[in-house]
Amino acid sequence: MKNINSVEDFKSLIEQTEAIAGYKKPIGFGIARVDRGQLNPDKILQANFPVINWNENFGSAAVFVAALIESGVEVDFSASEFVCDVKKKFVKNAMSAFVPYLNEATGDAHKNVQVIKTLDWIKKTDSLGNDYRLVFLFEDEAPKSVESVYLKLYALSTGKAPLRSLNLNGAFGVLDNVAWSMGIPIELEWLRVNEIEMKLQGTYPIIESVDKFPRFLSHVIPQDNTRILDASKVRMGAQLSAGTTVMPGASYINFNAGTTGSVMVEGRISSSAIVGKGSDVGGGASILGVLSGTDGNPIAIGENTLLGANSVTGIPLGDGCIVDAGIAILEGTKIGITPAQLLKIQEANPEFEYVQSKDIQYFKGLDLSGLHGIHFRQNSKNGMIMALRSQREVVLNSDLH
Repeated sequence: MKNINSVEDFKSLIEQTEAIAGYKKPIGFGIARVDRGQLNPDKILQANFPVINWNENFGSAAVFVAALIESGVEVDFSASEFVCDVKKKFVKNAMSAFVPYLNEATGDAHKNVQVIKTLDWIKKTDSLGNDYRLVFLFEDEAPKSVESVYLKLYALSTGKAPLRSLNLNGAFGVLDNVAWSMGIPIELEWLRVNEIEMKLQGTYPIIESVDKFPRFLSHVIPQDNTRILDASKVRMGAQLSAGTTVMPGASYINFNAGTTGSVMVEGRISSSAIVGKGSDVGGGASILGVLSGTDGNPIAIGENTLLGANSVTGIPLGDGCIVDAGIAILEGTKIGITPAQLLKIQEANPEFEYVQSKDIQYFKGLDLSGLHGIHFRQNSKNGMIMALRSQREVVLNSDLH
């Protein structure tokens, strides 16, 4: 490819590329460095994306397509995803296209150009080999490759895609179960084959976990006021908003789950669960996921809500709710409410309808889903779970968040 020396010529290249028959703008794309299997190099174990693009930077996408075409690689726009090796010729072509921006590509400016500049430097000092892969996602369908799974996990963990918005069906079947050592994935079979020699030579690696997913902190730099006190507590694909604190102990945040603001996390946020800003997930508290008792209904916890220590929440909660320590509020839990408290709850939730009665009425947990300002308590005399209009304001310590 000839050098593109002006911004006008650069724009012309993009227009020409996007005019190719069948061309489709990707919803996401990026270049990743991949870790391959130690026994089977054709097996991708992990993909590290320094930069991902999600519904943005379509000019860079067109440049990458043009550089591939000039390199003799045909892009299949009809598939939901396209993945290929990054070769020296592609990097050279991309460098030629990005000439007008090479000197400006520093800091937060032109990050895709920075990626190409770095790859150009790497190919001059070392071989690119088959360690780098270019990934395009054209449709949000079930991922077919490890690289596309990781691209979607990055989109979630960096906040470029909202939680629950991406199709991750079949991701567990695409990823391999591997041993993780200092962020590096190792094939379990390779460990078995080399176990004797490594142990006798004192070179057996420190295995931190065995899982299909890596840790969040192995791939994502959190925001300055976000704290994660134990790296094993947050899985890649989780999304942590600024101000979130994840304490050690019983805390855990699974993939496709997370927070929408400053949240104290000392309990478990299962996959698909979302916690609103100002809320507190108490020590050992558990928010159920779609595979653990919610009949497939994802749970959202509202703002300024408190889940007491060792409580279990299996229904969505609105703002300003409290679940007392040690109790379980599930879809089928029988919950009693007095007539006086029903009136107060309806004042905070005008859409909540019920038949008036002089006696305590009983509701299933599912009937109270998403309501605001409810305090769930257990009667210490008879064990009955009761719901009252909450009288407490849940406020996080501003010094900690």
